[in-house]
Amino acid sequence: MARPTCPAVALGVLGILSARCWSQEPSPQAIPTAEAFVDHLAGADLAAAQAMFHEAVAAALPVAKLQETWDGVVAAARAFQERVESKASRLQGYDVVLVTCRFAGGALDIRVVLDDQQRIAGLQFLPHEEAPPYQLPDYAHPDTYTERDVTVGEGQWALPGTLTMPNGDGPFPAVVLVHGSGPQDRDETIGPNKPFRDLAVGLASRGIAVLRYEKRTKAHGAEVAAILDRLTAREETTDDALLAVALLRATPGLGPQRLYVLGHSQGGQLAPRIAVADPAIAGLIIMAGPARPLEDLVLDQLTYLLPQQIADPNEAAKQLAEVRAQVARVKSPDLTLDTPRTELPLGIPASFWLDVRDYHPAEVARDLPQRILVIQGGRDYQVTEADFALWQQALAGRPNAQLKLYPDLSHLFAPGAGKATPTEYLTEAKHVSAEVIGDIATWVLGPAGSAGPEGGGQP
Repeated sequence: MARPTCPAVALGVLGILSARCWSQEPSPQAIPTAEAFVDHLAGADLAAAQAMFHEAVAAALPVAKLQETWDGVVAAARAFQERVESKASRLQGYDVVLVTCRFAGGALDIRVVLDDQQRIAGLQFLPHEEAPPYQLPDYAHPDTYTERDVTVGEGQWALPGTLTMPNGDGPFPAVVLVHGSGPQDRDETIGPNKPFRDLAVGLASRGIAVLRYEKRTKAHGAEVAAILDRLTAREETTDDALLAVALLRATPGLGPQRLYVLGHSQGGQLAPRIAVADPAIAGLIIMAGPARPLEDLVLDQLTYLLPQQIADPNEAAKQLAEVRAQVARVKSPDLTLDTPRTELPLGIPASFWLDVRDYHPAEVARDLPQRILVIQGGRDYQVTEADFALWQQALAGRPNAQLKLYPDLSHLFAPGAGKATPTEYLTEAKHVSAEVIGDIATWVLGPAGSAGPEGGGQP
């Protein structure tokens, strides 16, 4: 059966992926609310459906326009038959519900975005696509490595993980993968993409052990939510990364003097802190690591995303003004632990902002003795060449530092062309570039005093 096409409707206030997603469990009302909305559409009660909109969406999509849109969906997909299933997630302070529906012409996904008052802040009609099974990249050679389950830490915050070990006796160098922000799984899954799994199998195929694990905010979301108002970067990221390094240090077959930390996005930003806490770490690999203040990154990202996500330019400008006011509160000396999360960017608590606002990762890295590799994608709109320039400036002249820019790679270090958008992360299955895998492996396997892969270096 041919897959139906349908009109694209992308209204609302949600940037699909931010480097600073701050996520919790979705509201228990999210799925019933989204399903009620779909039932109103299917039952031709467009007024009731439109009444569920946030005022900005209601202004852009009055009843007549909603009727026109729904008629277009039905014309393309033919008669509505039934709801099949619904899935909810939490992104950037919004509940996102994907309601899969069967039409006479095939299945469609109705993507409903809900704010904290369970008002509809975004709406899309999307072709339903079954998530394809993960396919190993060409650079993976599964006959050269094995994988086994491990546990990082113990007690309340123990985390399930996977250790990918090269075959043989070793001792092998090893890398701990440290996630970006939000409740990431061990593969750092986003849509059909699994960049941490790519890194694990790619590096293990070249003789490097890799440990990846579920992030605390993923494995223990409810428990983290209970302490959210006092959470810092330690509880969210660095404590568990240090426990992961300790696990590798105690693992037979690994060289305890050849343990590295690879941080992606927020993980790269915090990698220098991890190295300060554990000076025995051999080196850092910083992939798209922010070097600018977090609040400035949030503002830049939303300045890039909101005009793409919100149909009404006046509403987009209004929301950007609110973000600027929130950023000013973060920078204010009046910020305290009692400042409500609702007054701060992305609903991130004051405890976190107070922890990181005076942290300058590139300056910390400048004084570290360890080897450092910094790599950056040229198509990355989340962490940009402005951050890369700060790493270059801080690490200039260091013989054991390597920096490299890949012009055609995204934030996930996958190849692409043209203006980057968050949609590509969710719809296009792409592996981490083979060039990146090769450069990281060459750097890790090189002499302890070497800068890294030939062809990189500081401009």
